Amino acid sequence: MRLVRDWTKMEYSINKGLWGTSIGGKETLTTRQTLPENAYPSHVTAKEESRLVKLTFEKGEIAAIDDKKYDNKVQAIQDLEEIGCQYAVGRGMPLGDTIIGIKGRVGFEAAAPMMILSAHHTLEKHTLTKWQTYWKDQVANWYGMLLHEAQYLEPVMRDIEAMLETSQRNVSGDVFIRLYPYRFVVEGVETSHDLMNSGFADYGEENRAFTADDVKGFTKILGNSLKIYNKVNPDEMK
Repeated sequence: MRLVRDWTKMEYSINKGLWGTSIGGKETLTTRQTLPENAYPSHVTAKEESRLVKLTFEKGEIAAIDDKKYDNKVQAIQDLEEIGCQYAVGRGMPLGDTIIGIKGRVGFEAAAPMMILSAHHTLEKHTLTKWQTYWKDQVANWYGMLLHEAQYLEPVMRDIEAMLETSQRNVSGDVFIRLYPYRFVVEGVETSHDLMNSGFADYGEENRAFTADDVKGFTKILGNSLKIYNKVNPDEMK
């Protein structure tokens, strides 16, 4: 009796975890090709109609899905992943840098993480100030890089965590996501901490916080440093 092995199943290495599934092999070893549909573990099984999902956050952490509350955040991620996998969302082919300088390309499928991160990012835009957002993004990038390079026990990680935690004190509210086959859209948010407050101004419309005369004074003061610089260095304007 001749034994026949199906080597096609070994073309890809699939590693499934809580925060996503990685798929490596063949196309990921190139810089041009992308993974075929059958390489991903999940496929579209839901109807063609879209589905609206409401994610509720409390101080930056997911707290409920469609009004179902979760004390166990792991279960919330798993339940959201099950919803997202029906639409095959959260796919990508990122390129990363390793600590030894080698670039690596791998396929990912992470429905729940991508939805949570997109929803959380949108909620932050509504609840954080400009400079809170700027500095959080700076330290978050460093934190992710250090964590990826096994520097979790470096003391600066505790300092960064303290800043990240306090930045989330007002990041609470509902985010509405519309699911479609192979994609999703963040439709909007509802939060009592929304800084996009029509009581002060409507973008591109009316501003009730200051007058036209205030704008003239502000513009003059803001441009003062440039005025000084160009008077000192007149040749640069030629």
